[in-house]
Amino acid sequence: MQNNSFASRILDISHIGDLCEQLRKSGSRIVFTNGCFDILHLGHVEYLRQSAELGDILVVGVNSDNSVQRLKGEGRPIVPEGERAALLAALRSVDYVSIFDEDTPLNLIEAIRPDVLVKGGDYDPAALDGSRYIVGSDLVRSYGGEVKVIDLVEGRSTTNIVSAVLRAYGQVGE
Repeated sequence: MQNNSFASRILDISHIGDLCEQLRKSGSRIVFTNGCFDILHLGHVEYLRQSAELGDILVVGVNSDNSVQRLKGEGRPIVPEGERAALLAALRSVDYVSIFDEDTPLNLIEAIRPDVLVKGGDYDPAALDGSRYIVGSDLVRSYGGEVKVIDLVEGRSTTNIVSAVLRAYGQVGE
């Protein structure tokens, strides 16, 4: 793929749903994951690489700026949604990206109907409480799909990076 072709891999919900249906009919196994991906780091890259290995096509749902702010609080996101989506789409392991404005990706999961739904190791596929429950897991299992949890890279998170930057510039005490 050419370097500038990643913009064509960012699709809205109506287009990504139709595309995934076509890809599935041609025999592709669709994998879906989602997140804020505010500051892309090694943990994200490894997580997405492992997710891509679970199928033929990896679709990543990325929270909109409004959604990130509601979930993470004032001051977030640091990187605007268009840039976050472009960075994700530029990764070799990611085939398509779709931005969603809701607090959860359920509408996107319903449109895509992935064969595999993936979340990071801080989630629990059996949890029924709101804190660790994998949104869409019941839906994906209802049509025979799989739900997978991938271990996170220890110590790698946007929160840790932000804290380190603030400490380095004297904004947060050690």
